[in-house]
Amino acid sequence: MRLMTNCLVLAVAAQALLVATPAQAQVPTVEPGARYVPAPWWMREPVIASVGMVRTEIAANRAQFSASFTAVGKTADEALTEAAAKVRSIDAALRQSGTDRLRIATTFQTVPLYEQYRDKEGNMQTNARPDKIERYAVTARINLEVRDLAVLEPAYAAVVAARPESIDAVSFSLEPDNATQTWLQTEAVKDAARRARQAAEAAGARLGMVKVIDPSGRACQTDVLAGWPGYTRTTEQRTDVAYAARSMDGAESIVVTGSKRAVLQQVQISLQPPMLPLTDDACVMYALGAQ
Repeated sequence: MRLMTNCLVLAVAAQALLVATPAQAQVPTVEPGARYVPAPWWMREPVIASVGMVRTEIAANRAQFSASFTAVGKTADEALTEAAAKVRSIDAALRQSGTDRLRIATTFQTVPLYEQYRDKEGNMQTNARPDKIERYAVTARINLEVRDLAVLEPAYAAVVAARPESIDAVSFSLEPDNATQTWLQTEAVKDAARRARQAAEAAGARLGMVKVIDPSGRACQTDVLAGWPGYTRTTEQRTDVAYAARSMDGAESIVVTGSKRAVLQQVQISLQPPMLPLTDDACVMYALGAQ
């Protein structure tokens, strides 16, 4: 994984604005209308607050798409039977991949088709009355969640070969595992420590002991002199995109038969997962002293 860092280092030297006990300092109080608020407990002596930020790119590991198959019949049962027949073979082919790699959800929607007529002005009107139902349309919709992208291309190709009335573009997303998230947080803390040391040396100061390690990064966002501290923070770690590119290596095969195979041979399916960004940051505060 390629690692890029970008860090904002804020050096702060301040004394406490109010003398407070440790319990009081944890939750600073402020009078309504006051311009300034009490300083946090870690600001009672000179400190350096360092925000470490880390960014990397990882290939998407999830994909989703859906397709619809529609049938029309004189009765709702007839239409439902025909729609179910359209998706039966493709459903069976997709299930060969296993539920741990490809999750499938098939739903059916029944819509009555009413008698239509033209009014005196020649406009087409629908006679939406229960006794004026002429036929029924049933739409079978297959929703696929691909959890192993090795089966994405064959699954998509199999659905295309089944000739659905509509098929959606593939949406990719990233679900980082626990090890990746832990690695990101560790790298963010390392970056904060490295930047703090460089800033202290550049300022001719001495880096003291660690006072705060805040994985959320909110402690370094406290605006002590401008009003009540802002603790809001938003970190985006999942991105959904539609993407199509070169084919993947080692793709699994999903068997289709008959005329569907001919369609499959005419369609070239290439779906390579995009690289999606992951970011994280951490706040580390050190005591600061003279050289």
